[in-house]
Amino acid sequence: MKRWFCLFIIIAVPLAAQPREETLAERGLRQLVERQRTLLAAAAKAGDNFDEPAFTTQMQQLCQAYESFLRDNPGFAAGYAAYGYLLGKIGMEREGVVMLLKANQYDPDIPLVKNQIGNYLAEHGKPLEAVNYYLAAIKLAPKEPLYHFQLGTLLHNSRDIFIKSGEWTADGIDNAMHEGFRKAAELGPDRFEYAYRYGESFYDLSHPDWDQALAVWAGLEERATTEIERQTMRLHAANVCLKAGKTAHAEALLASISLTELAAQKEKLVAQMAAAAKK
Repeated sequence: MKRWFCLFIIIAVPLAAQPREETLAERGLRQLVERQRTLLAAAAKAGDNFDEPAFTTQMQQLCQAYESFLRDNPGFAAGYAAYGYLLGKIGMEREGVVMLLKANQYDPDIPLVKNQIGNYLAEHGKPLEAVNYYLAAIKLAPKEPLYHFQLGTLLHNSRDIFIKSGEWTADGIDNAMHEGFRKAAELGPDRFEYAYRYGESFYDLSHPDWDQALAVWAGLEERATTEIERQTMRLHAANVCLKAGKTAHAEALLASISLTELAAQKEKLVAQMAAAAKK
């Protein structure tokens, strides 16, 4: 629902915030977006009382309203963008991306549209096409952390495909992936998962900055809200210390890991430390 609210902000608010009188088309789209937001919010809040048949009927009526609106307002990119996003949310991804592509055709400068098309392509096994849409979204909205995070995720998940294409080197992929996660963590300081993934990405580099990695895990330990989270971050810090040759520091960190849930991971690192000591 948070992602839907972002769509409402991106599309509806600019329409209502123009320093001129709102056009009929802008007003009509704003009303559709508000109706869509209300229906989705109510469905999310319903819980066990969710009435699926009623929701389906309401969504069908909303889709019909969108189609009528677009017939009356051909070429209105924001309308296609909103409708495409809705179709994707209700499981009609193929139909939704058609609307998004139309939105992109009429207005190539909507970053959310670029991002959503990239998502569709990535999810349907076309990473080499998806990356261009993610990069375009980043170019249009360089301060949006989600776009950087999704770029990093795509490069990591499809690393072999990018290398086989001949257009990317292994180091180029890994460095771009790492930079994507770094930017996401920097631009989204309130998103714990972005910083966590940034910390993990050091392991994928051929020449990582282990001191920086250690600082990331130490920072995450300070932000952790539960003991298992804190000790998990400490395990990562110990792993980094082992890789950096800081055995004494790693040993001290591992000695502080006491939770049984983390015993297996701890023993694995202890074994690695013992093996390294024999060399």
